[in-house]
Amino acid sequence: MQEIREEDIELEEDTQKGRFLTFSLGKETYGLEIRYVTEIIGIQSITEIPELPEYVRGIINLRGKIIPVMDVRLRFKKEPRDYNDRTCIIVVDIGELSIGLIVDSVSEVLSIDDKDMVEPPKLNKGYQNRYIKNIGKVGTEVKLLLDCEKLLTEIEVEDLKESL
Repeated sequence: MQEIREEDIELEEDTQKGRFLTFSLGKETYGLEIRYVTEIIGIQSITEIPELPEYVRGIINLRGKIIPVMDVRLRFKKEPRDYNDRTCIIVVDIGELSIGLIVDSVSEVLSIDDKDMVEPPKLNKGYQNRYIKNIGKVGTEVKLLLDCEKLLTEIEVEDLKESL
């Protein structure tokens, strides 16, 4: 019985490989590996908590579970934007922490083969954007594929856990 469950888990991981949930921030389209995503919800009432970084907008009550929410637009140092009916929260699990990512809008789930992914260009000597893991080529479009585990540093994850 245990072997069957392990096979099921491996099969599930295989079906998620190369699949990305895409979302928009302004004109750019980003992708998150689907294995990190637990759900997508509409924007809801956010309770602010003092002394959190600016990009962590506060906390929400998601069916009894309190989770922090981060405005990805602010995290990426983009201009703030008012939330509207297209604004979504993508709930992801980063390690043991569930966190909501506020994005302008969610697009679709895409499959991107390894052969259609390239490393991001190194624009400055020794500098590389830590959030971007790869660049996905889909037709004539480019998708910026995020490294979900680098959206927050280990210290930031620990600080958030302590503040909740």
